[in-house]
Amino acid sequence: QVQLVESGGGSVQAGGSLRLSCAASAYAYEYCLAWFRQAPGKEREKLGTIDSDGSKRYEQSLKGRFSMSKDNAKNTLYLQMNSLKPEDTAMYYCASSIGFRSNCWYAQFDSRGQGTQVTVSS
Repeated sequence: QVQLVESGGGSVQAGGSLRLSCAASAYAYEYCLAWFRQAPGKEREKLGTIDSDGSKRYEQSLKGRFSMSKDNAKNTLYLQMNSLKPEDTAMYYCASSIGFRSNCWYAQFDSRGQGTQVTVSS
């Protein structure tokens, strides 16, 4: 069963930090995982992917501010976000691509959680 539950969102001032968590079912956790975000009126944006072996790839524009990590003991994916900007305001989702374990940047992510809202004020 695929279950993905995000948490950790909230309101923060520009320049602040947040760490988002995504608790995944064991089944979902075996496969490609990713973070996405979507702001009102904008297309969904892929932030980064992480392969089952831990290899990561980030959207170039975010590299250096955002970083992902995994805790295999907890089946949890994290997104550490630093130096936040108002334009980072969005709903943040984690997603899994069932059946894919590598080259995750190119996978189709068809299972996602409900999301957690991040609001950055200037």
